[in-house]
Amino acid sequence: MRYENHFIYHKIIHMKNCNLCLIHQLNSFNTLSKKELDYISEHKKVMHYKKGDMILEEGKPSRYVYCLMSGKGKLSRYNSSGKEQIIRFVKSGNLIGYRSVFNDEPITLNLTAIEDVTACVIPKDVYKSLLVNKDFTLEMLRLLSNDLKLANLTIAHLAQHSVRERMAETLLHLEDIFGTDREGNINISLSREEIANIIGTASESVIRILSSFKKDNIIYSKAKKIKLLNKDRLYNIAEGLEAK
Repeated sequence: MRYENHFIYHKIIHMKNCNLCLIHQLNSFNTLSKKELDYISEHKKVMHYKKGDMILEEGKPSRYVYCLMSGKGKLSRYNSSGKEQIIRFVKSGNLIGYRSVFNDEPITLNLTAIEDVTACVIPKDVYKSLLVNKDFTLEMLRLLSNDLKLANLTIAHLAQHSVRERMAETLLHLEDIFGTDREGNINISLSREEIANIIGTASESVIRILSSFKKDNIIYSKAKKIKLLNKDRLYNIAEGLEAK
């Protein structure tokens, strides 16, 4: 019990002190000086969110930038008929909310925890004061540029690729982002509806294609767990090199 309390104490200290936290090495904060990281530490809050909590809500004022320390979330928006479209997933090390703060505009996407999340919440003014650091500003511009690139690629894929091709690409992409668990499953649990929202199709189509992939021994699936058995075939399908 004494060792456990000691571990928890040091974990809390690392959460509060950005210089001691390794997470800042995974994003644009790795360009900041010790003094700048201390400044963030003095003004940020460490927040904990339960699975299903909405951390950011589309249309609300943008007041903070979020640095995810642990857990996973989904960025999404709802269309006029109330259907959710998942834009992308986020994990520890990702910065969220910077674009709205950068542009002084309302929040443009919803961020929902898909498992318990711990995040450092950095006030808008604190974040914007860091932009005097030219290296940090350059990294943020690169990040914004990459966001635009990904958005353009998503639009192109929706227009040019079949649902089957998008499914194969999405499975490969999810494993690339989140890795695998001890059993070799993609280390994220998603419902068939959530997968459908990613690739822009109906849940019935997702169920049919996953069943087809499973029958052909391309994947193994059970409940919300999916294991990729034949990545070469998935790649060929994603690239349109394999007929239906």
